[in-house]
Amino acid sequence: MVDDVKLFLEYITVELGLSTNTKQAYVRDIELFQENADKDLRQIKRSDIISYMQYLKNKGYAPTSIARRLAALKSFYRFMNAEGYIPFDPAQVIEAGTKGTRLPRVLNLNEVEKLLATPDTATDEGYRDRTMLELLYATGMRVSEMVNLNVSNLNLNMKYVIAFGKGSKERIIPLGKTAVSFLDTYINVVRPRALHANNSEERHLFLSVYGKGLTRQRFWQIIKDYGQKAGIRKELSPHILRHSFATHLLDNGADLRSVQELLGHSDISTTQIYTHLTNKRLRLIYDKAHPRA
Repeated sequence: MVDDVKLFLEYITVELGLSTNTKQAYVRDIELFQENADKDLRQIKRSDIISYMQYLKNKGYAPTSIARRLAALKSFYRFMNAEGYIPFDPAQVIEAGTKGTRLPRVLNLNEVEKLLATPDTATDEGYRDRTMLELLYATGMRVSEMVNLNVSNLNLNMKYVIAFGKGSKERIIPLGKTAVSFLDTYINVVRPRALHANNSEERHLFLSVYGKGLTRQRFWQIIKDYGQKAGIRKELSPHILRHSFATHLLDNGADLRSVQELLGHSDISTTQIYTHLTNKRLRLIYDKAHPRA
């Protein structure tokens, strides 16, 4: 029998244009499900999937994690049924239950300033790190988008960067003057020193000490380290500057549609999660300041 997971992988690669990370997550989720069910994927029944959802819940998995795994199974079995490999879709009417509103962590403006000021810009590595942090806060781009940037994706004269988001969707994001200043010095002074003689054609914008493109995992460690040095007590995720970017824009009057475009969200409901944060802050201000609150 043809490997059904490979068939599905070809489908989501060609037809859906999903990012590499999303494809890997889908495949991993399907394989973990099959390992748990211990039976052929074509023999799965609705009860098997429901039992798996209950198993994950009993194991203490977060509702968002369970919902993501179910989404992978729904997509897989929708494909299998549409292509005629199975007579019915066992995942069709199953719901993961309420996800709950898990608000993203954000930094306030003072914390952002402390974080951005932490790298030692007297060193090449520190200057690179400051430039990355400035770029993330200036654009709200995903870490995966940043580490995949090439020098050619920047136009510092026109003050914009071209980012390639989920599904390789391209979007143009404006750059502020501070980010432009750091990028200009990094590209023309710092980055050339990081290029090794045998790797002079490297196109990635941000380079490791070995002259290669940085990984998401390495950046995660970088931002966690700077968060500790800055004395920020919040747990710093790789996307915390993205979340802070969106929240601060909305706090200062940006409209939701514009923030959606800047973030590269295909669905505005994803962007609306940040309005919960601003509404929560408004409530706190109101309760503190209004005499009849």
